Amino acid sequence: MFETPLEVVHFDPGSHEAIVMAGWGAQTQWLRNVEAGLAKEIWIGTSRYVPVVRRLGLDEAQEVFEHYEHHSGLPRPLVRSVLSRLLSWRYDGTDEGRRRVVDQLPLIGFRPS
Repeated sequence: MFETPLEVVHFDPGSHEAIVMAGWGAQTQWLRNVEAGLAKEIWIGTSRYVPVVRRLGLDEAQEVFEHYEHHSGLPRPLVRSVLSRLLSWRYDGTDEGRRRVVDQLPLIGFRPS
């Protein structure tokens, strides 16, 4: 069994969906495993469940990421600096830049089945 800790960028208390970012890109192994149907259990706090998995579309992902960026409590310059290093290009916080981010680093939703 493999475990991969991920940061939740959005949690919907109604559907219990947790949205995470694939910070190393679309080819990261955990994402490939999840999209191949190999996610057998998700743990969020004390909750454990077999997940329904979805990759967010660009428009929804951009909106979720913008909300995270403005409400995460992390300093925006820090978020931009870290993302710039991950992406190998300077992320400037614009709508265009944000769209490039979520195109390169997909957002994935996990919710109970």
